[in-house]
Amino acid sequence: MDLTDPMLLRQIIMDHYQYPRNKHAGNQRHNHMIHMASESCIDDIKVWATIENEKITDICFDGVACTISTASTSILTELLKGKSIEEANVLIDRYFEMIDLKPVDLEPLEEAIAFYQVGKQANRIKCATIGWNAMKQIIEESEGKHD
Repeated sequence: MDLTDPMLLRQIIMDHYQYPRNKHAGNQRHNHMIHMASESCIDDIKVWATIENEKITDICFDGVACTISTASTSILTELLKGKSIEEANVLIDRYFEMIDLKPVDLEPLEEAIAFYQVGKQANRIKCATIGWNAMKQIIEESEGKHD
């Protein structure tokens, strides 16, 4: 993907905002749910995941969110569905490193690299990470690491 083409990156974000993947309320088959809200934006979402045998077998989200939050969470659901907890943790860590403007191999992040410049916009960081933080918390809870 050409990171120097702002129109391509914008198209990815707008596609996931207008047609978010896996955006629907969770149900009883989902064994984890985290509610996240932002005090600085309209973002108020819930993320549901099913984790079985150390693997994310399903993930979805619902709620009200800005363009950046909706798109980044939509991409998150596509990227992590079917991944092992170990793989998901690596991708989540890599995403946060990218947001923190650290040098990182972007290829495994697939469409999530559309947010590689967000770290330069402090007011958008929370929007771009709210769903990712929810999934990180879900994984920690599934492993018994979160209070």
